[in-house]
Amino acid sequence: MWLPPVICVVACDITQKGYEKKRSKLLGAYLSHPPGKSPNSQLTNKCNRIKRIPFISFLFFSSSDVHTEAVQAALAKHKERKMAVPMPSKRRSLVVQTSMDAYTPPDTSSGSEEEGGQGEGTPTSSQGSVSMEHWISRAIHQGSTTSSSSSSTQSGGSGAAGRLADVLAQTHVENHSAPPDVTTYTSEHPVQVERPQVSTVPRTTPKYGNAELMETGDGVPVSSRVSAKIQQLVNTLKQPSVPSPHYTDDFFQPDPNQPRPEGAQMVAIRGEPLGVVTNWPPSLEAALQRWGTISPKAPCLTTMDTNGKPLYVLTYGKLWSRSIKVAYNILHKLGTKQEPMVRPGDRVALVFPNNDPAAFMVAFYGCLLAEVVPVPIEVPLTRKDAGSQQIGFLLGSCGVTVALTSDACHKGLPKGPTGEIPQFKGWPKLLWFVTESKHLSKPPRDWFPHIKDANNDTAYIEYKTCKDGSVLGVTVTRIALLTHCQALTQSCGYTEAEIIVNVLDFKKDVGLWHGILTSVMNMMHVISIPYSLMKVNPLSWIQKVCQYKAKVACVKSRDMHWALVAHRDQRDINLSSLRMLVVADGSNPWSISSCDAFLNVFQSKGLRPEVICPCASSAEALTVAIRRPTDDSNQPPGRGVLSMQGLSHGVIRVDSEERLSVLTVQDVGTVMPGALMCVVKPEGVPQLCRTDEIGELCVCSIATGMSYYGLSGMTKNTFEVFPMSSSGAPISEYPFTRTGLLGFIGPGGLAFVSGKMDGLMVVSGRRHNADDIVATALAVEPMKFVYRGRIAVFSVTVLHDERIVVVAEQRPDSTEEDSFQWMSRVLQAIDSIHNVGVFCLALVPANTLPKTPLGGIHLSETKQLFLEGSLHPCNVLMCPHTCVTNLPKPRQKQPEIGPASVMVGNLVSGKRIAQASGRDLGQIEDNDQARKFLFLSEVLQWRAQTTPDHVLFTLLSSRGAVLSSLTCLQLHKRAEKIATMLMERGHLQDGDHVALVYPPGIDLIAAFYGCLYAGCVPITVRPPHPQNIATTLPTVKMIVEVSRSACVMTSQVISKLLKSKEASAAVDVRTWPPVLDTDDLPKKKPPQLYKPSNPDTLAYLDFSVSTTGMLAGVKMSHTATSAFCRSIKLQCELYPSREVAICLDPYCGLGFVLWCLCSVYSGHQSILIPPSELEVNPALWLMAVSQFRVRDTFCSYSVMELCTKGLGLQTESLKSRGLDLSRVRTCVVVAEERPRIALTQSFSKLFKDLGLHPRAVSTSFGCRVNLAICLQGTSGPDPTTVYVDMRALRHDRVRLVERGSPHSLPLMESGKILPGVRIIIANPETKGPLGDSHLGEIWVHCAHNGSGYFTVYGDEALQSDHFNSHLSFGDTQTVWARTGYLGFLRRTELTDASGERHDALYVVGALDEAMELRGMRYHPIDIETSVIRTHKSIMECAVFPWTNLLVVVVELEGSEQEALDLVPLVTNAVLEEHYLIVGVVVVVDIGVIPINSRGEKQRMHLRDGFLADQLDPIYVAYNM
Repeated sequence: MWLPPVICVVACDITQKGYEKKRSKLLGAYLSHPPGKSPNSQLTNKCNRIKRIPFISFLFFSSSDVHTEAVQAALAKHKERKMAVPMPSKRRSLVVQTSMDAYTPPDTSSGSEEEGGQGEGTPTSSQGSVSMEHWISRAIHQGSTTSSSSSSTQSGGSGAAGRLADVLAQTHVENHSAPPDVTTYTSEHPVQVERPQVSTVPRTTPKYGNAELMETGDGVPVSSRVSAKIQQLVNTLKQPSVPSPHYTDDFFQPDPNQPRPEGAQMVAIRGEPLGVVTNWPPSLEAALQRWGTISPKAPCLTTMDTNGKPLYVLTYGKLWSRSIKVAYNILHKLGTKQEPMVRPGDRVALVFPNNDPAAFMVAFYGCLLAEVVPVPIEVPLTRKDAGSQQIGFLLGSCGVTVALTSDACHKGLPKGPTGEIPQFKGWPKLLWFVTESKHLSKPPRDWFPHIKDANNDTAYIEYKTCKDGSVLGVTVTRIALLTHCQALTQSCGYTEAEIIVNVLDFKKDVGLWHGILTSVMNMMHVISIPYSLMKVNPLSWIQKVCQYKAKVACVKSRDMHWALVAHRDQRDINLSSLRMLVVADGSNPWSISSCDAFLNVFQSKGLRPEVICPCASSAEALTVAIRRPTDDSNQPPGRGVLSMQGLSHGVIRVDSEERLSVLTVQDVGTVMPGALMCVVKPEGVPQLCRTDEIGELCVCSIATGMSYYGLSGMTKNTFEVFPMSSSGAPISEYPFTRTGLLGFIGPGGLAFVSGKMDGLMVVSGRRHNADDIVATALAVEPMKFVYRGRIAVFSVTVLHDERIVVVAEQRPDSTEEDSFQWMSRVLQAIDSIHNVGVFCLALVPANTLPKTPLGGIHLSETKQLFLEGSLHPCNVLMCPHTCVTNLPKPRQKQPEIGPASVMVGNLVSGKRIAQASGRDLGQIEDNDQARKFLFLSEVLQWRAQTTPDHVLFTLLSSRGAVLSSLTCLQLHKRAEKIATMLMERGHLQDGDHVALVYPPGIDLIAAFYGCLYAGCVPITVRPPHPQNIATTLPTVKMIVEVSRSACVMTSQVISKLLKSKEASAAVDVRTWPPVLDTDDLPKKKPPQLYKPSNPDTLAYLDFSVSTTGMLAGVKMSHTATSAFCRSIKLQCELYPSREVAICLDPYCGLGFVLWCLCSVYSGHQSILIPPSELEVNPALWLMAVSQFRVRDTFCSYSVMELCTKGLGLQTESLKSRGLDLSRVRTCVVVAEERPRIALTQSFSKLFKDLGLHPRAVSTSFGCRVNLAICLQGTSGPDPTTVYVDMRALRHDRVRLVERGSPHSLPLMESGKILPGVRIIIANPETKGPLGDSHLGEIWVHCAHNGSGYFTVYGDEALQSDHFNSHLSFGDTQTVWARTGYLGFLRRTELTDASGERHDALYVVGALDEAMELRGMRYHPIDIETSVIRTHKSIMECAVFPWTNLLVVVVELEGSEQEALDLVPLVTNAVLEEHYLIVGVVVVVDIGVIPINSRGEKQRMHLRDGFLADQLDPIYVAYNM
């Protein structure tokens, strides 16, 4: 039988020389040598200090300290590599809350630059310290660390900041305006989309203060803290320490070079036979009866108060008599004689606090005597206690109706108003029964419990909490209970009347088995130490061992650790009486350090090394193995130094101790008497492992649990396992029980445990144990920043693999920077030692993690809080870049296929070329009088003559009253006066440009027609906002300058504003062109009205700022303007008898045309509602629609959102005010984007009760080159919705899927194509036509296309192809305009008015906004939708790329404490749904994401504001 050479069993002292050699080999590589000293001389000095170390302490080094030293060595290695992790930025208020004012902000000359940074100089340093962020940015921007403030350049940098500064000083980052590409997989020359930007027009300034100061040539701010940090993140991500991701299609492939087991197949190990001792009782109750009658005065249990004084001694006589009393009362005093509540075999709950073992013991034995099944559980402290709900489910499934409890506990339970105990969440209805003797009836003299021999009935149920938080009940039969007590008695050598000190929880596990059950079988005396006493006095158990000269103590490593910390002031400790110290969690590999350290300190106080007895146990298999107390101190325990790398592949490899990542394990003794043990593979069929393989320990014995109560399927998989040899034959006819422990059996039949199944995390096919990772985290400067017992490690599944999450409680006095340093070091340590990345490391404030009743961390509850975003951490570090190595391959762009093969390919596959058109204008016969005129100005004159008193425009106030209205004649007269003013006061010529700066209203309309009458070219400009001149006025100034306006026309109020003192602070007011105020007009008419010579001349300029921050002016000719109005008239069937309500901004695009032009052309009345008035009165628009009985109305998304949010709860009161929307047949949202289905649907649903027909709501689509391409209109089929696969869309393909299928994205048709419009879908790169249902750029040909961009420099060649492009093959003659939007056409089954099949146009998104990431095309809105769904506190989201990092900005509604909860949720959602790693998460206040008047997000403004450090974010997380 091959055995792994694992265990070093050495019995002698190690020599000084051997020790030095070993130690220098281990640490030589990592010790730093001061100059002039050789490494050896330093080592010798070190070793001289530790002369003559007996072997036991070397073992101590080689186990627990080796790990700490290994961690420190690994970190030293990292230091050489100089990894700089950008520290997250926090708002000061957040910092103060979380670190409890434990530091004061540094008082230095650079204090102003560092909002939210901390000082990190040591308290003694006399020089001021500069914040880390200041260091970083200075290092980046100057390439050196010299500075004016003499902070700490002489001393080589203060603390961490100095180190970072050195790192960065050596990286010499130049000032790139756009930092270099991080990702390794993009091609050298990215494919450029041939749609050059309107870059000749200066950018408008962002809304955030004066970012102009910081912009480089392409409008990207650089010298800010933020861009410095991003640069730093970029540099860190470039470093080789991050494993380069291996991209796979099936998400995970095993490493071909991983170690594999090579040993022979293991053989099951048999324990010694269970000795038959004549005086062993036939059952535990019989033992109680015997001691209770023959030694009634013998002490059974002594309980302690919180001062460590004996509180009460329970004798065997009292235990016996009281248990009988409890048994009688349970059976006879609950319910009625005919209908007792509890019968033998029923389950009852035992609810006793941890400081009352005596009451528990009486109740437990009372149940055994009554033959009912006790289910011991924890005391529920509150109605929503962590994990208490699951315990309730267990009680429910066990059919528990009665809970036994003590008087004190009953008084302490939460009570309802009438004094009854409320039902706890998830618990069944219980009768609470107090077991104190004074409350019980005496049993009659003739009543006596029936004491049988142990049989297969269930004796008790022990609860067990699983990894996912669910609670199972393990049933233990009476024979198993007795056999287990016998096996423990034999292996521990228990004898009558021995004294045993128990610190463990007596309700379950080792504490129950030794301190309640086996003790009674042997008439032992238990001294029970409650957890509350341990908290006050950690040495209490050692003091009780001395005081009572106890032979045995049952403890956990925690108790040994606490004693170590507290023992210094104790003199008279003597532990020589101890023959056995049972370490209950000795199977946890990390208990070895506590055992060693404890022995090291207490050996001098009489503790013998062989006394320490670690044991391994589990709820299912009871005691699995225990080290026997020997008298032979020559038999040292077994140790194994195993390679972590091997362990992660489930293989035992002895480490030569050269490497850092080792796990030292100690044996947990041999198999229990009368049991058979083997090791099987953890997954799949229970096949025997090889001798050098880690597997799950399985035990075949009478003394194990029997089943999970009520769960037969799970029981079969755990308690009825038949291990098989490699030939497939079972190794025994008896079933084995899985213990849930991972390990192996070493030489001499010693069992070794390397971890638990529950703590197992399988990351990329390798197994890691949560406990090991906790140990590594604690070895990093352990107690300075976090609490020892307060670390939780678990895994969450993200993107088809488990990801490791570490959560720790931070000490209140550690500063922000300390914590961050600790976090980055923990990451490095875990990476070095376990070779695995931590996905997320979170620190939470002290005492905030959910606790188990005994004070440990409730793991599943913590995980639940993390996943639902309610953990409220005060520090978070995410490392998706390092961890996620299973992203699908990035897309490689294929070489383009030539035109001819595309044509042939389309023909062969029977595809239609994707083209569609609206109705042909030439074919439509209608009595359109306005068609006779070429110019709108003529149409107005004609209307003024024929229908002078017909009202064209009505403007409403915020109260819904008519503010003013204009008839045809009034408008004509007013326009004439304005024309006169332009000619006389403005001295303007034909063709001069005039900027119209008016609020939305009637003056704007009159001024527009006045310009046409005077032969001038109007440009409508949104007026500056009086409360926000600094950011809005520069945009006005820029449009006026770029449009080359010869004068500005405006109202008196605005003209004063333009020249005010506030204005002069924002712009140079002396350079305004002449400003004409139209409030006092000349009385006379102009000599004659201007008539243009050629309809192709310019009618007006349409200026707007795109969402990418580009300002562009589009030239609209008279022909195009008239054609546009005619097209809309036909589509919406507009006539003079109609009213149309318009709630849009009248400055550009379709909004301007509807507000100013359509009424004059079609003669209908326009009811004008300025959108800004809705902020005062959200119901204004809908009330107007109802009041004027409007059939057609137009609004923007922002108006729709205002109504949905502002009127959501008011539909009933609106109905009572008579609001009726049943007459509306079209409600069109005017937009230049993909339809927002969620918003339109919720709007329709909300106002359905007010008569709004769901079919009425639709969208339109327009863009810069053509202000309206689609508009739903009145006739024609309803808009259709399709579902496309988002993953295909990223590859520019359209794949239709069923509704609700994974990765499906709903797209709504953008309205019907307008009359006279032709559309084709073309490939934006090759300009070739595409087939039906293919994604491409939408190209449009029609009479109302714009005629080109108006630019200052006349540099039109650059953008000319936007307005006159030709296909590269097919129909190469037609002139098309490129919209810059991606979309597809799809022929539907519906028919339109002409009986043709209807072609639907689906808009996907703007090419400008689309992000090229990992070779794929992403639309920001898709990522934003995923992010908004992740947490209820995220109100709005915007994303943008920066140097190939994805930046996600979220607006937080709620307390700033929640800010950090969002970071992991956002990162997970984007990974899971889009296969993208988020680089930076920015949490900001509501309203920070800029949104323009059309309701579109200005993502590029946001980007500039972020990089210029102007957002004042609550938190910025840089994902590693």
